[in-house]
Amino acid sequence: MYLTGVFIGFLRLLCQGDGLWLWVADRIVWYSGMPVVAGGLLICYDLFVLFPSKRRTMPVRWAPPSDCGVTVVLSAYNDELSIGAAVEDFKAHPLVRRVIVVDNNSSDRTSQCARAAGALVVNEPLQGYGNCVYRALSEGLSFTDTELTLLCEGDMTFRAYDIEKFLAYLPHADIVNGTRISEQLRERRTQLSTFMYYGNFFAGKLLEVKHLGRGTFTDVGTTYKLCRNQALEVLMPYLNPEINLEFNAHFLDTALAQGLAVVECPITFHNRVGLSKGGNSSNLKALAVGSRMIFGLVAGWRKPRMPRQLAQRDPLQG
Repeated sequence: MYLTGVFIGFLRLLCQGDGLWLWVADRIVWYSGMPVVAGGLLICYDLFVLFPSKRRTMPVRWAPPSDCGVTVVLSAYNDELSIGAAVEDFKAHPLVRRVIVVDNNSSDRTSQCARAAGALVVNEPLQGYGNCVYRALSEGLSFTDTELTLLCEGDMTFRAYDIEKFLAYLPHADIVNGTRISEQLRERRTQLSTFMYYGNFFAGKLLEVKHLGRGTFTDVGTTYKLCRNQALEVLMPYLNPEINLEFNAHFLDTALAQGLAVVECPITFHNRVGLSKGGNSSNLKALAVGSRMIFGLVAGWRKPRMPRQLAQRDPLQG
């Protein structure tokens, strides 16, 4: 509203108009400027007065996992062109015990290609990114011979060689979330446009302010993350799988609200194989997803209509 008033004032000067133009511009600037100034003062008070007391006073956490074996879970939807290479990439890593692909009702040969590459394949019948990721985390949690679940996508935008990075940060956290913000680690051409890049950064800073003193966040849209299973057991009942493309922001916000330690890790980001079906397919779609992220962070996330049961699987299967 304030910027609109300034713009009207500019038009008034340009058109050399007074009277109603001046009256409208004056009222808009005055009545919108007051809350803007008040909001700025409150932000400064929060950052410079309250922030020091909100910061953690405990020493830096150091709790390495007893076993670094990892169960990798990949979400997939019509990823026939990439899923085989993604499975092979993760299976070749020495710390990966198994790769599970959660197929969200693909209409191509995603499941067949994943099995041929050596993955365990399950189908998630409920459509949507949130349902697929929630099922993937449930599948990883069901295996008792690993205490770590690595969540990723099957489109080859991420690589298995970043697992060592995640493990380097894990002693300090319950969840290590990948960030694509490091410019030197991004390929020149990816589906993350400049608009999406800075939109993600803005949403990350909004999450940071909401949980002031709990962490530094620059990317809330990354699927790639390493989770301790103990943390997932605490977190899963509070997640709503019906939240769709903004699920990652919901995941991080909920994890912080439950007192879990979340640390960001810079990861490499590559151009995907095949076409994007999510929020990165266009700037317009990214704007819609980002708006829902911001609304969820500010106003709260909608509650699930019905509870989901965690996956039950024989740990010796496959």
